[in-house]
Amino acid sequence: MSPAPDRRQLLKLLAAAPVAAQFAAAAPAEAAPAEAAPADAAPVVGAAAPGVVKPLPPELFTIRGTNAETNFAALRGTGPLTPADRFFVRNHTSTPRIAEADWKLTVWGSGLHGRRPVEFSYDRLRSLPSVTRTAVLECAGNGRSFYASQQGEPATGTAWTLGAIGAAHWRGARLRDVLHLAGISSTAVDVLPRGLDDEFISDGANLGRVRRPLPVAKALDDVILAYEMNGEPLPYDHGFPVRVIVPSWVGIASIKWLGDIEVSDRPLSSPWTTEFYRLFGAAYPAGGSEPLTRQTVKAAFELPLGASVGAGRTHRLTGRAWSASAPVRQVEISTDGGAHWQRARLRDTPHRGGWVRWTADWRPHAIGPAELLARTTDRAGNTQPERSVHNTQGYLFDAVVRHPVTVV
Repeated sequence: MSPAPDRRQLLKLLAAAPVAAQFAAAAPAEAAPAEAAPADAAPVVGAAAPGVVKPLPPELFTIRGTNAETNFAALRGTGPLTPADRFFVRNHTSTPRIAEADWKLTVWGSGLHGRRPVEFSYDRLRSLPSVTRTAVLECAGNGRSFYASQQGEPATGTAWTLGAIGAAHWRGARLRDVLHLAGISSTAVDVLPRGLDDEFISDGANLGRVRRPLPVAKALDDVILAYEMNGEPLPYDHGFPVRVIVPSWVGIASIKWLGDIEVSDRPLSSPWTTEFYRLFGAAYPAGGSEPLTRQTVKAAFELPLGASVGAGRTHRLTGRAWSASAPVRQVEISTDGGAHWQRARLRDTPHRGGWVRWTADWRPHAIGPAELLARTTDRAGNTQPERSVHNTQGYLFDAVVRHPVTVV
């Protein structure tokens, strides 16, 4: 019997065989790794985002490089779940089109008994007991643009407003079931899911395919390998055939187009835990914070920024509120720039990992510019502050957003 391959050999095998074979179904053989679009490129309305499959009508999306931000006002009337046709798209490169018959998942690494790779076909994964989790997915940089526009502190990265978020029912197999079938050992420390999209090039450096480790404790808890979204097969742009769903954690942890999972008896890292998705800046240690895990607490109006509203009429303001730490307890709104606050009415039963819709009535009288504010408090006592602690890459913006309107 030949010895089991070591980590370096297996990485080479995965790059040359399962990953490459699966990706061949997604793109022409001559396709080269994509260079990232400028992260702070000006938003584009009414055009296609490079590499995104689904239509991106301008009333639903604002295009930001390779990404598509949901226009928050387009969520009004959609219910507690975000329809797939208006769910935001966060792509490092482009969306692969992978046939389910060509897909397989390879689980491998030093944290398995025997250290031999185990493969799961799409049918085998779907034959496992399934669970459905309602979870919000939110990019770690959601709200990033407000560091500059509201606090005068620019940050690098895609200039999201508040539309890099969506909520869905995700159905799939428990990651812990897959790991146990693969033979995870008691010495395992980290698991590292990796996607099947193109290798990511940043500033001329090839960082490889998107991947980010999870501690075993989280992997064995509530993480699923999803193949359905809101009762339908995953759309291409959202990870078909299979993606990882890591409830409450920043969106980068929920790897799309899953191809392999390394299980390791040593701590793992990737550029998505060392160079990105940690906090750097004056308020943090020289080497940055620990890699990001949970998102923060936020609220948003389902109303375009800069909208015009009629004076002397009652307007029903609507919006959504969420927190990754605990269910929402209350939402307060101000229609005079923060001088006075009133409670909004919650339309949904708050639960952990989801968001709630809220409403409040407003009858403006004075004509001219006005500023609306909404702030969320969760059951753990977390409340949106007036100002977020700045970090150079603009993650985890949680301050109350000042929402300008004009009364006419």
